[in-house]
Amino acid sequence: MQIGFVGLGKMGGNMVTRIRRDSDHAVVAFDFNASAVTAAEASGASGAHTLEELVKQLDAPRQVWIMVPAGEATQSTVDALAKLLEPGDMIIDGGNSRWTDDKARAAALAPAGIHYVDVGTSGGVWGLDNGYCMMVGGPEEAVNRLAPILDVLAPETAGDSVTAIGERGWYHFGGPGAGHYVKMVHNAVEYGLMQAYAEGFELFHAAEYELDNAKIAHLWNQASVVRSWLCELAARAFEQDGNDLATLEGWVEDSGEGRWTLVDAIDHDVPMPALSAALFSRFYSRQDGDYAARVLAALRNQFGGHAVKQAPPA
Repeated sequence: MQIGFVGLGKMGGNMVTRIRRDSDHAVVAFDFNASAVTAAEASGASGAHTLEELVKQLDAPRQVWIMVPAGEATQSTVDALAKLLEPGDMIIDGGNSRWTDDKARAAALAPAGIHYVDVGTSGGVWGLDNGYCMMVGGPEEAVNRLAPILDVLAPETAGDSVTAIGERGWYHFGGPGAGHYVKMVHNAVEYGLMQAYAEGFELFHAAEYELDNAKIAHLWNQASVVRSWLCELAARAFEQDGNDLATLEGWVEDSGEGRWTLVDAIDHDVPMPALSAALFSRFYSRQDGDYAARVLAALRNQFGGHAVKQAPPA
């Protein structure tokens, strides 16, 4: 089988490498970064230096997988490919697009006979060795055609709940946008889990005992109720940077999925206090000088005469 890949960053490049390493599927790879194309060629892919060149190297019906940032970068890539592809061809978005954008793209491509499949992809930089968990949306015909690629990208083994329904490490959830919708909520759950771990390890760091967070994280992964891959990564981080994580700045970005999930939860009257607290905590981490805390201190001083600490002179 042939597939084109657009976007050869940390995940896209690894996915190309995994496909070429673990199967006989042919890959044509394109990125604006020429060195990324060279790296893909080293893994056995055929390089392309423009989208036009990529499409010309693919036999019809074509499959083109996009791994670029959500938003304008993805939309402009879809628009450009739509002008180059033919009826029966397929565009796959493996990034973190909003599910409503997927529905709009699928509707826009339908008159041209171009299939659109959305694949919410989880696994990060570890996917090259561990495989990827993929949440899929789109027309059944197109998903079935893409299945051999999904099988290679998926983990070599999967849980009973997946293998019992005949699929391994990926699942087709429904029409356009369904895959990215499930991935969006997946990321929202991830926010809450990460926040819970962060708060627990912060308390350990402040406790009266001299506790080693790396050892705690390792211990928790030995049959405890809270064992997880995130806990493994926490242990790894503490081992690398120490209990203080002194080499890191406490600035936490968010890529959008948490916001989208919270908006959708509000629209459906579904309470998500863990997500909202985790998301707002990320916002708080980016406040210069903890301004809200200064306001709280000032108010306590004003209404109750409570003591305040003066900031050191600039």
